[in-house]
Amino acid sequence: MKVDQIIKNASVFTSDKANPQATALVVKDGKFVYVGDEAGLSEFEGEVTDLGGKFVMPGIIDSHVHVTTSIGFAYMDPGEYVICDSKKGALDFMSERIKANPGLKRYRFMLERKHLKGDDIVKEDLDAICPDAELLILEGEGHSVWVNSKILDRHGITDETPDRVPELSYYVRKDGHVTGNAFESSGWHMLFDDLEVTDEQIDSELLRWIDYSVKTGVTSVFDAGFPEGDALHERIYERLYELDKQGKLPVYIDGSIALTNPKAMKEVIENVKRFRQKFDSEHLNVHTFKVFMDGTLRIETACQVTPYIDTHKKGSTTFSKEEVADVLKLLNEAGLDFHAHTVGEGASRAVLDGVELARKELGDNFRVKVTCAHLEIQDDADIERFAKLGVTANYSPWWHSGCTGGNPFEIWSSLLGEERANKMYRCKTLWKTGANVSFSSDNITYGEFLTWNPYLGMEIGMTRYIGEKTAAPELTRVVREYPSPCEKMSIEEMILGYTINGAKQLGIEVSKGSIEVGKDADFLVFAGDLLTAEHEGFSHNKPSEVYICGKKMK
Repeated sequence: MKVDQIIKNASVFTSDKANPQATALVVKDGKFVYVGDEAGLSEFEGEVTDLGGKFVMPGIIDSHVHVTTSIGFAYMDPGEYVICDSKKGALDFMSERIKANPGLKRYRFMLERKHLKGDDIVKEDLDAICPDAELLILEGEGHSVWVNSKILDRHGITDETPDRVPELSYYVRKDGHVTGNAFESSGWHMLFDDLEVTDEQIDSELLRWIDYSVKTGVTSVFDAGFPEGDALHERIYERLYELDKQGKLPVYIDGSIALTNPKAMKEVIENVKRFRQKFDSEHLNVHTFKVFMDGTLRIETACQVTPYIDTHKKGSTTFSKEEVADVLKLLNEAGLDFHAHTVGEGASRAVLDGVELARKELGDNFRVKVTCAHLEIQDDADIERFAKLGVTANYSPWWHSGCTGGNPFEIWSSLLGEERANKMYRCKTLWKTGANVSFSSDNITYGEFLTWNPYLGMEIGMTRYIGEKTAAPELTRVVREYPSPCEKMSIEEMILGYTINGAKQLGIEVSKGSIEVGKDADFLVFAGDLLTAEHEGFSHNKPSEVYICGKKMK
């Protein structure tokens, strides 16, 4: 048989459990037509490449990223980072900057809530230092904002404005009056309300991301949506669709639309169906309903089964288990999938409970692929349920050092208690149950793509700390491994999580995720053997050659 490419003398990790190792590959028309040893190459005729024992693995699948949100942040300057150690220091810092830069329509800053030392900023404070312009402060984790009265007025937010989800997405109130502090999606729509971006600017950032992805061997991603940025999200998908038609989008993008407001559930499902028809090209497909089921630990909007130890509150979820089941039944009828932001144990439990209810009613007709992402804390009672219910557990392993700035164990212990802080990021425990565990980078900004690096994820997934050799100079060094050491993954597991398990999450395992006959010839070549490489410093790895559908990328 005449073929396009014959590769021999390779050390191939296939991510195919039935045939995990190989030394030879054959590619024809962008597909693998042979995977095995060199004895089977005699029936093929074509260009031969001797890799001299180099390591080969499937293309990487980053199964939770934010392609579109990152465009928004690329052109929405989040503002200067406020350096302070008190509320007064924060207000003084911002006041000086505003006076030094008069005449702007809006002033923006970023502030870590911890620097306020338990105090809080209210709109009257911001009105006093910025009476004539809009002032917005983005909390460092990106899940809450402080704004002055001018921004509240712009959006018609008053004391009578209802909260979207109490204890999750809400306006902070004092004596019944809104303070100007908004949590989660109640504040996100204010971030991009004055943003103007051209198609040329969108394309510029997309091409920069595509170039980075190709160079690092990321050949497929799941885009987890643009919360509260629907119009720009659609515009960016239009640009991706156009780039694909021009042959400039080699990376496969599995897309979604994000829901933050439970009242918009049916509208979002209809929009996912509309996107599925509108953006159906070789490398772009949309079939997933993404929901922010809860928030984050640091601001205690992540929903818990056991209360936070300082406030004794549990938080809340966007949907109850019954509502999750109702959503799943609608998605099942439409042939769509479900992906949930679930940081806290209560959020993932609500999803698991909802899946259980939907499966009981639909039986073998249940076809929705369900994913819970982030999973920072899990209740023991739910660990076995992921495998039993067929729910994918998606982790962002560069988080697994506990990298929060300061002493991570001390921070999480102050919120959860030592026993629960010792049982965070339980990816290995879930892996052992037979659940489908996938890995991702999850960031909302491009920047220099520091934490988009899949090899950084692999390193910290294996070590659970950021060492001196780690290729992450801007990250806070966490030189002690984060508990528990038993959650460390092997390199083989990390590769599986970044390849075939990601493909299973997205429902593309028939064509991607492993080196098997009949699948797309997406593969990476490395000078060194990843299976024997040192774990610390693993993040410096990069493929020497990247192939997508058999085509060598530049």
